[in-house]
Amino acid sequence: FLPVDDGDDTTDEHVAPPTRRETLASVVLLLVALVVVVLSAKLLAPAMEAAVDRAGAPRAVVGILIAALVLLPEGVAAIRAAIANRLQTSLNLAMGSAIASIGLTIPTVAVVALAMGWPLALGLDHKSTVLLALTLFVASISLRTGRTNVQIGIVHVVLLGTYLFMSFIP
Repeated sequence: FLPVDDGDDTTDEHVAPPTRRETLASVVLLLVALVVVVLSAKLLAPAMEAAVDRAGAPRAVVGILIAALVLLPEGVAAIRAAIANRLQTSLNLAMGSAIASIGLTIPTVAVVALAMGWPLALGLDHKSTVLLALTLFVASISLRTGRTNVQIGIVHVVLLGTYLFMSFIP
């Protein structure tokens, strides 16, 4: 997606690469932030479990709520960028957030759980596995050419809705 040309050429300028010290500081702060997020989620989980139990929803909903809470800042920023007609920025925020959540949060959760002696369960049931495979297939189609369209976007939204529906009504 190409940005809309608004005549402002200052956005094409590149910044200087970070120094080794800045990079190291960023890595350390990233790891600290990830541990804080994991511990915060662990502290919020009992209250969310109680609320989910009172609502009569399955326990899987707790994971969805925590994931939504973790992804909320980037999600809001992606929506704001889309409203401002900055589609590439919106996609970068949304995809980067999802990839970071999968690629960084899950290993961090595993390490913290092992270090603290907490039980860890990352399994998927059969329905979720089928939806995951279908989602990956649709994503591979939409990302293969470097172009996408509204129809494939709607298919992704329908898959998300199906996952949420199946999580609430097993």
